[in-house]
Formats: sequence, structure tokens, C-alpha cells
Amino acid sequence: MSDPAAGPPPERENADDERRAYASPVCYAHELESLEFGRATPFELHRAIVEQSPDAVVVADRDGTICLWNHAAQHLFGFSAAEAVGASLDLIVPERLRGAHWAGFRRAVDAGRMHGTADARLTRARHKGGRRLYVEFSFALVRNTDGTVMGALAIGRDATARHAAAEARPRERTTGPPDVG
Repeated sequence: MSDPAAGPPPERENADDERRAYASPVCYAHELESLEFGRATPFELHRAIVEQSPDAVVVADRDGTICLWNHAAQHLFGFSAAEAVGASLDLIVPERLRGAHWAGFRRAVDAGRMHGTADARLTRARHKGGRRLYVEFSFALVRNTDGTVMGALAIGRDATARHAAAEARPRERTTGPPDVG
């Protein structure tokens, strides 16, 4: 059995092509139809799981360059894999939050541990079309087989509607109909 952390199969001549193919927002139907759990390599299985995840999966290297961008990330943020892979995380971090983002990112990568709890965090994000996004993210560090931090992983889902509803509730109580009688 091959090591899932070992990366792409050795027959691939160009690791960049493999990374872009792995991050592609397109699920290759013929590959997925032939994927049988008993016969799939760990790499094929991991690829299918990431691509088919209903949550956005974004992986960045130690410098904050996006290395993996699944179909759900494309749907959530509006950027294709071709636009995102190779770009800085600044692509989805609002400009006014970048200082805090990069300070936390550097601190986690350099220390080799995440600050705070493992709970999902609600944060602002940037959509290609400019609309306001709130995303609930879970974060983790990505390590190679010897434990060295290679980058960071974020798994997120759109929480914009939930955030708007929560923001509207207090206003409804204070601006509701006057007491009658």
C-alpha cells in the first residue's frame, strides 16, 4: 500500500501539473466512476474525497501560496482553480484584515501549532464578485511524514445568511411593533 502523504505517483513527470490537476475544480467523471474503494490507491481516494467535499478545501504552503483549491472553494469564493492555485491567500482575505491574518498565519506556521481552540471560526472573506462573505473555517497545519510544517489547511462553508439572520435578530427586538393595550 502506498503512503498517502507521499504525494503524487512517481510516474508523473511534472509535480506542478499534478498539483494543478489535483486542485482542479472539475471532477473527472470517468475517474470517479471507475473508483472502487477496494482497488483505489490512497491518492485516488483522497483526490475524490477532496473534490467531492461539500465544503471548500483550501491548502496553502508556508508562504501562503494556494496549492489546492477544490470545486466547493470555486463555488464559495468565485475564483476558478486556475485563478487561485499559485496565488496568495490575499485572494480571499479582505484587505483590511490582511495584517491580522498574516500575523496569525506566520505565528502558527513558525511555532508549528495553531493558536486557540480547534473550533470552527467565523471570519470575513473576499468573493471575486465583491459581495460580502462570512465563512466558517476550520484550520489545521499540514505536516510531512517527518512532522515538518509544509503549510496550512482551511475547510470552510458559507455562513453569510446565518450571520445576517443573527445580526437581524437584535434589531427585530428593538424595532418590533409597539406594545398594544
